[in-house]
Amino acid sequence: MGNLKQLLKHYMTPKLVKRRYYLRTGRPNWTKILAGDKERWQTARIQAAKGPKILLATCDGARLPVNTLESLLAVALTLRGAEAHVLLCDSVMPACLECLSVWYNDQKRFVMYGPSRDLCKDCFTTADKMYRSLGIPTHRYSDLITPDEMASVEEISSSLPANEIGSYVFDGMAIGEHALAGALRYFARGTLDGERYAEPVLRRYLKASLITACVTRRLIREYGFSSAVSIHGIYVPHGVIGEVARREKIRVVAWNRAYRKQCFLFSHGDTYHHTLMTEPTEKWENVLWTPKLEAQLLDYLKSRWYGTRDWIWFHEYPEENLSAIAREVGVDFTKPCIGLLTNVVWDAQLHYPANAFPNMIDWLLQTIAYFASRPDLQLIIRVHPAEIRGTVSRQPAVEEIRRAFPVLPDNIFLIPPGSRVSTYAVMSQCNAVIIYGTKTGVELTSMGIPVIVAGEAWIRNKGVTLDANSPEDYFKILDQLPLQARLDNATVERARKYAYHFFFRRMIPLEFVEQADLPVEFKIRLSGIDQLLPGKSKGLDIICSGIINGADFIYPAENMI
Repeated sequence: MGNLKQLLKHYMTPKLVKRRYYLRTGRPNWTKILAGDKERWQTARIQAAKGPKILLATCDGARLPVNTLESLLAVALTLRGAEAHVLLCDSVMPACLECLSVWYNDQKRFVMYGPSRDLCKDCFTTADKMYRSLGIPTHRYSDLITPDEMASVEEISSSLPANEIGSYVFDGMAIGEHALAGALRYFARGTLDGERYAEPVLRRYLKASLITACVTRRLIREYGFSSAVSIHGIYVPHGVIGEVARREKIRVVAWNRAYRKQCFLFSHGDTYHHTLMTEPTEKWENVLWTPKLEAQLLDYLKSRWYGTRDWIWFHEYPEENLSAIAREVGVDFTKPCIGLLTNVVWDAQLHYPANAFPNMIDWLLQTIAYFASRPDLQLIIRVHPAEIRGTVSRQPAVEEIRRAFPVLPDNIFLIPPGSRVSTYAVMSQCNAVIIYGTKTGVELTSMGIPVIVAGEAWIRNKGVTLDANSPEDYFKILDQLPLQARLDNATVERARKYAYHFFFRRMIPLEFVEQADLPVEFKIRLSGIDQLLPGKSKGLDIICSGIINGADFIYPAENMI
């Protein structure tokens, strides 16, 4: 007990100690699930060895939700005749997706040792044990990189000028972008400015990125995978794995937990952060729109006010009374209002060519400065509640605003992330809403509210929003405010078609995956492998077909009601 107290005091947060417990208890028990199907499973594995090879790039054995879903995919793909392989890091990366500044009371410890002393042991061993219980081919980082490659990685990661890391390209691959995104995620900030240990942490992520590139390239070339599957498709290591796979002409599949409960979002070729903006509109615009589909959509969109059908929600009892909101915020809803919704500053910091501004903070501060000269309009800024839920942002939007504007102009109102004020209730009173990267634009356009897009929001390019591609575009749009009317009926119907596609067709249900307490997030409930066989789950069939054959990750929800 004395040693544990000392560890907590000097090195680790209580969250990190709790994490160790869940790593040993929070994984699927495949030995138990397969107990009644040993012979059938053995036969399936033998047959799958003749089929296409799929790389499940789990890498991070401590990400329990990732391990849960990707082990389930390994079984489902095997039952469909594909040989699933798994890649795991065995303490080789000096930084990764699992590393967060909040794990450490002393940041210097991470700078000196990385995750090796606190995170790595439980991460690899427990995941390796789970996958080996399935008999799935499992590959280790340490077996896939040579001493000469490691020496080259060390040279590059230690000598490259710090200001060139973010734009560094290795053998035609944007390795530096993912290294920078990984460091920003570690610090939970949108920039590294002012962070004492910014450079050494960034160099750790660059080194990890280069190691991952060498490891992935050798593995792909040795086994000739037809596709590579990973969480997110960004950060370190998964963003780098995607870069290598694309370079090696291997199909890339990125996935993430979707918003609706028991649903997941998959995309081809790149992270869904990119693909949802560039997805061809013909994938959804010709869906036959019926009163049943509209009712289904509107019923779900209303539930999002309270989060009752979603994995995550932010306020159990949001304040919707406009009089109470007006008193709390200070706004006068009888005068023209323009809404502004932020997103989390550090999240998914990638390069988006369509962005009108270099980053969200720059957009936010320039927008406030603009509205300071427009006393005819009230600007209501709603800071994203996720800043204080989940991974707490260490670069809060409220602090950035107050640093630049110690006293806000009288016509600008700020709703902080902890407020119970209903975002939907406020935005419904606005003449138009300005967004940067939030998905809420999908919902607001479905309500007929005009939306101005300045960043990488997924509603961009759908023919229902005012999209700015430069600061000049953006401010010309703002000069048109207040707008004369809400969206017309045809545009609202188009917006609702896309919302239906986004929430019901792109979000694929897996009925045997259930919500669980953090950090497990979700668990699978199976009595055997029958539920994972072809034809048993429409959603699983679509996911596996997409991974094996490259078919669209689109669930035909319109045919299910």
